[in-house]
Amino acid sequence: MLVSLHVKNLALIQETEVFFGPGLNILTGETGAGKSIIIGSVGLALGGRADRDMIRTGEDYALVELVFELEKKEQAERIRALDIPVEEDGMVILQRRIMPGRSLSRVNGETVNGRLLKELSGILIDIHGQHDSQKLLKPKRHLEILDDFAGEGAAVLKGRLKETYEAFRQTEKLLSECSMDTRERERALSLASFEAQEIEEAALREGEDEELEGRYRKMANSRRIAEAVGAAWELTGSENGGGTSEAVGRALRELSSVSAYDEGVEQLVSMLSDIEGLLNEFNHSASEYLSDLEFDQEDFIQVEERLNLINRLKEKYGNSIPEILRYQEEREREIERLQDADAYREKLQGKLEEERGQVEALCGQLSLIRKKAGEKLSKLLIADLSDLNFNQVDFDVLLTKKERPASDGWDEVTFRISTNPGEPKKPLSEVASGGELSRIMLALKTVTAAQEDKDTFIFDEIDAGISGKTAWKVSQKLAVLGKARQVICITHLPQIAAMADNHFVIEKKSENGSTATSIYEIKGDAVERELARMLGGDELTESALANARELKEMAENTKQY
Repeated sequence: MLVSLHVKNLALIQETEVFFGPGLNILTGETGAGKSIIIGSVGLALGGRADRDMIRTGEDYALVELVFELEKKEQAERIRALDIPVEEDGMVILQRRIMPGRSLSRVNGETVNGRLLKELSGILIDIHGQHDSQKLLKPKRHLEILDDFAGEGAAVLKGRLKETYEAFRQTEKLLSECSMDTRERERALSLASFEAQEIEEAALREGEDEELEGRYRKMANSRRIAEAVGAAWELTGSENGGGTSEAVGRALRELSSVSAYDEGVEQLVSMLSDIEGLLNEFNHSASEYLSDLEFDQEDFIQVEERLNLINRLKEKYGNSIPEILRYQEEREREIERLQDADAYREKLQGKLEEERGQVEALCGQLSLIRKKAGEKLSKLLIADLSDLNFNQVDFDVLLTKKERPASDGWDEVTFRISTNPGEPKKPLSEVASGGELSRIMLALKTVTAAQEDKDTFIFDEIDAGISGKTAWKVSQKLAVLGKARQVICITHLPQIAAMADNHFVIEKKSENGSTATSIYEIKGDAVERELARMLGGDELTESALANARELKEMAENTKQY
């Protein structure tokens, strides 16, 4: 359940916080007050597209914070599976800070990316935006709804089918590639043989290039190395005398002659003695290094040529020796395949037919599950649509087999409806108006709520295109849904607002040249005044308030059943 929403510096909102309750939460307000900004901020916190223009004028950042309380153990387990910590109290706190050019999201204090936010959103909440009903006109959405309704059985089969179908397509691709004429095969074989042989003749070994580059650098700079090491040796302790070692030795003798008179001098003698030892060790090592340093022109040329060969192979076959050797293995497999093309093709053909059979079997099983789910969905939906003032409505789910299976099966799914007696059922896209689509979507949400783990449903103007008796029916359906789930709904209709378990008003005010949107909860007389305003009264007369009071009482009585 969404417990609270805190918004700061977003669009017209300076700062506001609202605490939602269980059941049906209704948001009302004058046109242009910023109702959609409030709902939009929820989507923004859950990974919606952010833009610097969203930041309130004059501010450096915008902030949205959501607090959810998990009501199902399964939700906590799914969230933890995303490596997001969940406390024992089941609280999940999402925070998104939007700054010019970037945004930062945290869940329970942990920084998360947009992909994780999307996955988290799918666990916590279902948001139905102003134009989401139009998605019902797309058959692809029908397939998604049906599969969600079909539940775990369909999900498991779809996973197996996707994996099997991808293997089938890969085999199909390999078979297509080996179906070449003799001349093409000979050309491919010649190229593969040349490349494999070129790599084999090079007799590469891993790490060889790094070793050779080290030797090459040393030989190429041997003169500079010899000069530098020789100069250092001359300065510190050459055989000719006058070096640092001789000076340190003289200094040590001077100090040693007086060390018996003062402990401090003894410490200096000890320090200088260590320095003398290090200098002697350095001079010995430098002398040996110079003796071993030789430059062999022939060896240098061999190293250079070997490096050039390796670099040419890298340009052609890979960025490293391991990559080149892997390419050689691929070419050798290709040679084997091309040399025995007929047997290879026959083997692939058998594999393809086996995988085709597996794909078709899974498609058939999935189609059967969809058929049963479609029949069940149709019966439930007809009942719910009748509750929403669709008189003598008929609805079904049509499955049409595609010519060729795909990764999601071989079914094309079409929702069909007839809203008038005697009229044949037709696809939603051909018959449904805007108001009808909103009611159909609400019915679908009500029917499929039992299949959902989500505890919160948000509807932004589900009342589009309806009024009168139909609006009353929609309000009743929202109240029913609110008994099973938390529902948050923006509405312009008093019939729907009257059904609220928790009623909030969104208001826009201008003060001192600045405009701000805020949200607050209303109760008692304030609810009646808001309903009276929505009923159309320019002035809150006793008559308008009486009508509002009667509407609220009707709603409360209806909710008792």
